[in-house]
Amino acid sequence: MYPLVGQLTQPSSDLGTILQVVFSLSFIIYIFYAQRIQTMTMLRQVEGSLRKVKSLRDEGRRVSIQTVKDIGKPPEDPTPQVERLMDNFFLTPTDLDPAGLVGKFEQLLNVREKRWEAEVRAIAPSASESEVNNLENLIEVAQALNVFYKVIRHYYLLGKKTMNIYIILQIHMVLPLLMREIEGYSSALQAFQKGMPIGDGVGALTAAKIMHGHPLREIAKDMMMAEVPSEGRTLLVMKSKGPGATVGKPADAVKTALDEHKGAVKAIVMIDAAGKLEGELNGEVSDGIGAIIGGTGVEKFRIEEAAKAFEVPLYAVAIKEDVIATIAPLEEDLFDATDKAVEAVKRVVRERTKEGDVVIVAGVGNTVGIAQ
Repeated sequence: MYPLVGQLTQPSSDLGTILQVVFSLSFIIYIFYAQRIQTMTMLRQVEGSLRKVKSLRDEGRRVSIQTVKDIGKPPEDPTPQVERLMDNFFLTPTDLDPAGLVGKFEQLLNVREKRWEAEVRAIAPSASESEVNNLENLIEVAQALNVFYKVIRHYYLLGKKTMNIYIILQIHMVLPLLMREIEGYSSALQAFQKGMPIGDGVGALTAAKIMHGHPLREIAKDMMMAEVPSEGRTLLVMKSKGPGATVGKPADAVKTALDEHKGAVKAIVMIDAAGKLEGELNGEVSDGIGAIIGGTGVEKFRIEEAAKAFEVPLYAVAIKEDVIATIAPLEEDLFDATDKAVEAVKRVVRERTKEGDVVIVAGVGNTVGIAQ
């Protein structure tokens, strides 16, 4: 075998000469065109993902329009209005002068919230309050899928036009992570269409289990509260108003409860979903210190300011979950984790407060499909 290979690769052999020429040409081509070949390969990979994202975007658009027709019973075709909302954008305030930035941000968020509610009510006049909330979130999911598609398409077309590896490399490197988020948003379409609980609602579900069977009252916009006796303490348990898809105003609810019970509140315990690291179990429960709440940061800032003003410690109970599970329909292991979270809340209250104390327990998250 080896003598035969050696004979074939000898310069005197015609076949050996051909092989040497082919190898040399391949090496030269690789030196001069390796980057271009790599760019074309990445472009093909991005193109495949782009086609998938486009189909998910189109499905989100179709589901949104059809759900508005089925639930809202609009007098005319809502397609133009839904497409306009899908292209709607939000501009954050300038941070050149950070003084008062949170107040400006909050004001813009309130304007956006009122405008979206008015727009959805206009195109779905027959929808109930809960259904309007679900439709708002459904269209927002379709809007997010539309933004993902446009951004990926932008880098794909720009990279294809310039054949610049550094342009296409930017989207290629983060594409696996983006696809995970996109799949999560795609799963959320079903949840908001049918009013099903999602992973982000585990905090609200935990609070609902604690307050179940006790009288409720609305303490802030879209926020319900119940006073629950527990081991000699009084728990002021609050969550967003269900079963519509809303997160309410937890900061306003916490501030109002602190004002109503001046000096009596000795702790604030917040429960919310938290992103898990790879290797951690879905539904793992842990506790810590601080205000656990996602979003823009406005609600977190308001809660921290209120806690500081009244000198009340902030405790957190986190239910860890994968990024896809956060906005996908609620999984069984996450539902079971809420029972562990209830026990974790009771343990935190028992260990860090005394009998006779008042404790605020705030379940944070989207309460779609979760009643009081």
